Amino acid sequence: MNAHNLVECLVYLGAMLALTKPLGWYMAKVFEGDLPGPAKWLRPVENLVYKLWGVDPNEEMNWKTYAVAVMMSGFAGFLVFYALLRFQHLLPLNPLGLGPVAPDMSMNIALSFLTNTQWQCYGGETTLSYFTQMVGVLVQDFISPAVGMAVLVALIRGMRGVKGKTVGNFWVDLNRGILYILLPLTVVCSLYLVSQGMPATFKTSYTVSLVQPTKDANGKEVKEQTIATGPVGAMIALKQMGTNGGGYFNVNSAHPYECPGRGALFMELLLVLLIPSALTYTFGKMMGDTRQGWALWAAMTLIFVPLLWGCVAAEQSGNPAFDKMGITQAASTLQPGGNMEGKDVRFGIASSAFWATAVTATSNGSVNSMHDSYTPLGGLVPLVMMKLGEVIYGGVGSGMYGMMVFVIIAVFLAGLMVGRTPEYMGKKIESYEVKMASIAALIPLFFVLMASAIAVVTKAGLAGLANPGPHGLSEVLYAFASEGNNNGSAFAGLTCNTPFYDVLGSLCIFFGRYGAILPVLAIAGSLLKKKHVPEGAGTLPTHTPLFVSFLAGVVVIVGALTFFPAWSLGPIVEHLMMRGA
Repeated sequence: MNAHNLVECLVYLGAMLALTKPLGWYMAKVFEGDLPGPAKWLRPVENLVYKLWGVDPNEEMNWKTYAVAVMMSGFAGFLVFYALLRFQHLLPLNPLGLGPVAPDMSMNIALSFLTNTQWQCYGGETTLSYFTQMVGVLVQDFISPAVGMAVLVALIRGMRGVKGKTVGNFWVDLNRGILYILLPLTVVCSLYLVSQGMPATFKTSYTVSLVQPTKDANGKEVKEQTIATGPVGAMIALKQMGTNGGGYFNVNSAHPYECPGRGALFMELLLVLLIPSALTYTFGKMMGDTRQGWALWAAMTLIFVPLLWGCVAAEQSGNPAFDKMGITQAASTLQPGGNMEGKDVRFGIASSAFWATAVTATSNGSVNSMHDSYTPLGGLVPLVMMKLGEVIYGGVGSGMYGMMVFVIIAVFLAGLMVGRTPEYMGKKIESYEVKMASIAALIPLFFVLMASAIAVVTKAGLAGLANPGPHGLSEVLYAFASEGNNNGSAFAGLTCNTPFYDVLGSLCIFFGRYGAILPVLAIAGSLLKKKHVPEGAGTLPTHTPLFVSFLAGVVVIVGALTFFPAWSLGPIVEHLMMRGA
């Protein structure tokens, strides 16, 4: 990693760290109902929403009722979005006259957006109408991250409560997450992105003259190009901030309308990490011990930084095959050399690799470069990030409650090894919590591996492969890891818009989300009933560098033990082949 790469990455990390505490403090206040400053002006709107929903904000829920509400919101969202996709040709704001989306793809898209996955096996600007984008995609982009934050808050209440029965009200938590956090930040950041040149219009498209005429597939000279546009500015800030990912355009932020320049790039990349990072402080603040939140942030960063460095270094080292052919690998004026295949020359290697690492550490999944064109080890980094469970900052809310699953496992293992009482934040960790944590950690992994195995041994699965050998295996592993861990990014090169991949991917998407949420809420309900245990000589400190290192090790080991054989047959073998070993 050269000096320019290092400075660029440090600027991103420094900005994220600087905003973690103030935003984390604000979110803790919101979910506690103690609205700070100007946020109180929205209280009448909050109360109006409860009336429209027919919800009593003072009604408390136990964990089972809370879980039912989570599932009900998801089921309703699925039905509405599925209907929009199937009947978009009959709905307004469809200037291109786009037809209905196929049933299997509609199922996959609807499930994907309600679970914060945003997996896209289609081109947004050529498949979805303005109405579907604005009403279907945009609404789910608000709801899905708010659900993640609500589940996290329910878990926090369970951990800090003493012999209680309720974990809050899901509809209240959902409303506050949207109204006080996502909506204001979206408005402010959208205005900034539009000021940078991002379009926000209902105009169908622009036709421009080419600087240099070219020829189409039939040999006919082409002098003009039609460029799609639309209400992009209203969506991009939210999709990045809510770790929704996906994109208005098929190539996401590699498109100049979705990422107009370096200013927009910095804002979008910061938004990807901002709320997941700040939620660590929110956790500590709501638990009454901010040291615990910073310990979790440190454990996440302890894994993130080495993997980020590895991705940048792998891409900066380039492909030795070009060197053997005497081809100079010129990257850009800022970053000469390295692997620039599939990368935007405006951004270079460091920003592209940082983006790839950040969006797979979270459940964002958008791209500003093509991950399929990375070197084998460079492409391995986003694959590892997803298969660690996306808890390294992770998705909005889901990353933190996913990390709490690993905290429970780590505390239990540490207690077994050193003979200390397995407890966390004053609550004993017993067999029920460990079982639920194991289920939450293993269900997504199970579906990823099973779906990948089915794909590489069936005719329908192999039909989607354009690249045989280890790279093809990497593409399959990446696709199902992205769906099973609710990420949404793609390695490309795999034809996944088929009934086989749509249906199998939908199963991974559904169980990847709800297979973790339900056990987490069960843990919240179990911990809520337990009495608080005073800290004593047998208590394991969970805010020290030792525990931070141990927790990071548990996360890495679980991922490595589960997926290392598959990685060995895919990107690692491909790397050895590239190096001529």
